[in-house]
Amino acid sequence: MSDDHSSPLIVVGVDGSPLSETALGFAIEEARLRHAALHVTYAYPVLASALTGSTGNDYYEQVESEAKTFLQGIVEHAPASEGVNVTWLAVPGNPSEVLIEASREATLLVIGSRGVGGFMGLLMGSVSTQCVHYSHCPVLVVREEH
Repeated sequence: MSDDHSSPLIVVGVDGSPLSETALGFAIEEARLRHAALHVTYAYPVLASALTGSTGNDYYEQVESEAKTFLQGIVEHAPASEGVNVTWLAVPGNPSEVLIEASREATLLVIGSRGVGGFMGLLMGSVSTQCVHYSHCPVLVVREEH
């Protein structure tokens, strides 16, 4: 695939939750069907100073290293993706903001309806709700099987 903006791009958000694993499987299959590139995106939180807007270097390097290790665990357990151009990304920031920004270049954003946080009784979590409302492309929200 080329980096041409006319080439389809699917972005999928992962966080290690069972629904994000299911969303990853859907995204891989959609990428195959659409002959699209796939960006698998794990957004990890970093603490920023209100005064300087940055963190201490030692803290940030540790968090970045842990995020990359976490993402590598997702890679190792991911469904087969032969024939799909997959890029694995660990991106610092608020998950909904990271995914909404990534949706600017995407033709489809795929997310699980619930992640690892929040209240279990909700049908959709805060990240999926924000993405549905503010994404720049269509959003596929993967729910639990009933």
